[in-house]
Amino acid sequence: MNANVLANAFGPREGTALRIKQVALVVLGIVALAVAAKIKVPMWPVPITMGTFAVLTIGTAYGTRLGLITMLGYLLVGVLGFDVFAGSSAEKFGLTYMMGGTGGYLVGYLMATILLGALAARGWDRSVGKLALALVLANVLIYVPGLLWLGQLYGWDKPILEWGLTPFLVGDAIKLALAALLIPGLWKLLGDART
Repeated sequence: MNANVLANAFGPREGTALRIKQVALVVLGIVALAVAAKIKVPMWPVPITMGTFAVLTIGTAYGTRLGLITMLGYLLVGVLGFDVFAGSSAEKFGLTYMMGGTGGYLVGYLMATILLGALAARGWDRSVGKLALALVLANVLIYVPGLLWLGQLYGWDKPILEWGLTPFLVGDAIKLALAALLIPGLWKLLGDART
């Protein structure tokens, strides 16, 4: 079993150079998460935001530890009041935004990153089929706390599934398919470049 995740498969592997690479990856990941959260692709029934795509790919490519540090850094930037989340704005940001309807999904981002990093370390990121299954499980880990938080926040008598699940399934399936093709494809390119 090769415990290497994609982020460890290139560049320095030890010493100061490794630490510099890791810091650069964390910063790049936080920027990618912030930018992806603001990208909206027109789709029915709701536009697709690319934030979860970034979470899925970073969690898989970075592994558990580096992925979790990146996600926590992203959340910290959000707590500090920067406009880095999909629905945040100049009027609604920071903890106010994070404690709203999105809060549970943000917790789910952390849970999904831990799962994806652990499965990637076991080689699931090299196979489209295995990675697709891992991504489905990760999406479940995003949705469960998200829906539980919505129910707690607004009441279980409200249409929680219609608000927080069903409108996003088509877009999430597309993002899942893209991520399931991207990461194994990058592994193949990396392997071909070494031969």
